[in-house]
Amino acid sequence: MPITVDPVESDRELPQRADVVIVGGGIIGVSTALFLAERGIRVVLCEKGMIAGEQSGRNWGWCRTMGRDPRELPLAMKSLELWKGINARIGRETGFRTRGTFYICPDEASYKKRQAWLPHARSAGLDCSLLDGEAAKAVLPGATANWRGGLHTPGDGVAEPQMAAPAIAEAARQRGATIMTNCAVRALDTRGGKILGVETERGPISCGAVVVAGGAWSSQFLRQAGIRFPQLKVIASVFRTSPCPDGPETAAWGPGLALRRRLDGGYTVSEGMVLAEIVPDSFRYFSDFLTVLRMERSGIRLRLNGSFLSEARRGLMSYEKTRLLDPPVWQRSIANGWSNLTSTFPAFRSTSIVQSWSGAIDATPDLLPVISHCDAVAGLYLSSGYSGHGFGIGLGAGHLTADLVSGGPAIVDPEPFRLSRFSDGTSVKPLAGL
Repeated sequence: MPITVDPVESDRELPQRADVVIVGGGIIGVSTALFLAERGIRVVLCEKGMIAGEQSGRNWGWCRTMGRDPRELPLAMKSLELWKGINARIGRETGFRTRGTFYICPDEASYKKRQAWLPHARSAGLDCSLLDGEAAKAVLPGATANWRGGLHTPGDGVAEPQMAAPAIAEAARQRGATIMTNCAVRALDTRGGKILGVETERGPISCGAVVVAGGAWSSQFLRQAGIRFPQLKVIASVFRTSPCPDGPETAAWGPGLALRRRLDGGYTVSEGMVLAEIVPDSFRYFSDFLTVLRMERSGIRLRLNGSFLSEARRGLMSYEKTRLLDPPVWQRSIANGWSNLTSTFPAFRSTSIVQSWSGAIDATPDLLPVISHCDAVAGLYLSSGYSGHGFGIGLGAGHLTADLVSGGPAIVDPEPFRLSRFSDGTSVKPLAGL
């Protein structure tokens, strides 16, 4: 495993009963556990592998409101509020810092794209500004490129993926949640269209509600219950550098380059391209994803390799055999990212690549998550499909998921995130220009 995540020990005893069982120990699962436990609800979180072992520990670490789909923006803003208070709330370090985010606009077309988004920011009261030329470069000192401008949100932040979800999991446990690692949930126990519990590899748990927060595994898991959730995964490769004292403080993204200063003084860097492996689900959900594939084709590379046969053979019920999705590093992407980094910011020429890794990002056809009850089974909830946004909106998403499960007031309107949008005739597609 190419990343080192802060370890979270498993509780020893599997409870026989709970109010809620959460399937999945990424940022969404642990945040949901935290907010449910704070309400005195008995929670058991079951993770087939380790906390934050997959994409929740491998992402860029951005906690942004900038550039969000307008339907997701209220949730992103609530999540940022929670991030800003999370270290004090849980008494642990997540690595969150307010450093700002910046979208580089190298040309007029990209500038106009960001300009078209600004009315959404202003209507939401978000502190965003579109900067020209030298003003844009002043946000990212040391850059040598000549840009048309950039979109800047100084109130956005960053956190450390390898610290955050483990810290939140420990805080949830401190508030009464049970955290089980290396404990796969094999199946749901339902009767009469209602959740009665789950069957885990360590035995059954009786409960009245289940939250599926399994990231890239969620669609497969729900298929066992006859629930259709159109979800595919893409692979992204990332690297980190040795410390660079003269690098920019603000997290930045532009064509071919994304970078974020880490607490250790190094940077997490990506080219920004993703690989979409052709697997059986690619055909199962082809019509659902055709629109987004056309819209995002410049940033996606299709690849047919051994994953097709391995996933076809694996079928269902493989959680105990494949406890960790650990894709091989896309070396071409790493090389391109390094070249773009050092040509744009010469200060990085004195650094080196310390580590590289890949992660599997789960996505939906409209690039919005599902945070919803599942109509077909009373007591079953889904919180997945975060499409690369899950870490940044993870706290708000966990809060909203807990709201739905507990029946409390919702932190934001959950309507845009309902599962039924994929079956009720709604036009499902990403919003253009974002």
